[in-house]
Amino acid sequence: MASFSIAVAFGVRLLLVMLFLPFSALDKILNFRGAVGQAKQAVHATGPATALILIGVFVEIVMSLGILTGIADRFAAFVLAGYCGVTALLWKQFWAPGDFWSGGKGRELFWDFWKNLALAGGFLLVTFGTGAATVETFFSDPFASSKPYSLSETAR
Repeated sequence: MASFSIAVAFGVRLLLVMLFLPFSALDKILNFRGAVGQAKQAVHATGPATALILIGVFVEIVMSLGILTGIADRFAAFVLAGYCGVTALLWKQFWAPGDFWSGGKGRELFWDFWKNLALAGGFLLVTFGTGAATVETFFSDPFASSKPYSLSETAR
């Protein structure tokens, strides 16, 4: 049963980060110019757009690995939650096209916007835990591991 419990804990974390590692990070690396072009929609200049993509690749790889390994996993999840929120606000602006009610791009972005925020919520569960009693744990030591693969209940 212990191996199964550890596998479930790992599998849940893998599902949470799989969008970023490997898929989104790999897409940014293999299609770097296209990624910079997309970032330019928000910042309109090549230098800052390139910096945003490099930061994005770093966040997606390093923070995902933190969540998977349990090394500073709460902090990594907190950063990825913020990343999801920022990307929703910068690139999923469903209100901008003005065609929400006619079923255009705005309606498609609406769902992407809320999916990003829902994913941020999943990362915040890793950050803060599932109850009010665990929130203080993060703020007292944000870089501590939640020890996700420990079988003792006191590890949290």
